[in-house]
Amino acid sequence: MNSPRLVLASQSPRRRELLKLLGLPFEPAVADVSETARAQETPAQLVTRLSRAKATDLDLDPADRPLVIGCDTVVALENGRGAERILGKPADAEEATAMLQALRGRAHTVYSAVTAAAPGRGLKTELAATRLRMRSYTEAEIAAYVASGDPFDKAGAYAIQHAGFHPVGEIDGCYTSVMGLPLCHLTRLLHTRGCPPAADVPAACQAFTSRRCDVYKRIMSG
Repeated sequence: MNSPRLVLASQSPRRRELLKLLGLPFEPAVADVSETARAQETPAQLVTRLSRAKATDLDLDPADRPLVIGCDTVVALENGRGAERILGKPADAEEATAMLQALRGRAHTVYSAVTAAAPGRGLKTELAATRLRMRSYTEAEIAAYVASGDPFDKAGAYAIQHAGFHPVGEIDGCYTSVMGLPLCHLTRLLHTRGCPPAADVPAACQAFTSRRCDVYKRIMSG
């Protein structure tokens, strides 16, 4: 049986770059979904809802047997009373600076959800939660990073992989989830949809990120 037509419903260059590591042909597409959180919506609920919305937003011909991948990522910072404040993409330099100041030296959680949608087979979603602690970067470092323009399309106003800023001091969980696409969670998902990756995903991921991963066995085993 032929593999389904794989479609990534994302305009993110990072997600497209990460999906290439699986060794599968795919088509990029853009889902037109508002990313505004609803009242009382938790970070996990928000990314789950948005990943599912993106996976079902595209107008595709079911006869082509599309398998659509939708993704969403948010940063969540605890407010000291047990609730989590959702940090999305900053609207401007002032908001980016405020987010980075709020995160500095503190722990927070990055939630990423990835959903697979196929005609006649419904939706299936995987949720990744990665715990991080930021290093104590300086005001000058924040200013230089914001001036570079890099934070403006990033949840929480930072990229974990940025070589110049390298904002994260400690991480417990999936590194590529923080980049926007949890590859081992996606691998599990694709296996359930008859579209297994052609590559050794943990090896490809570690080579790409230049990081040793201590969690992939736990994730892949489910």
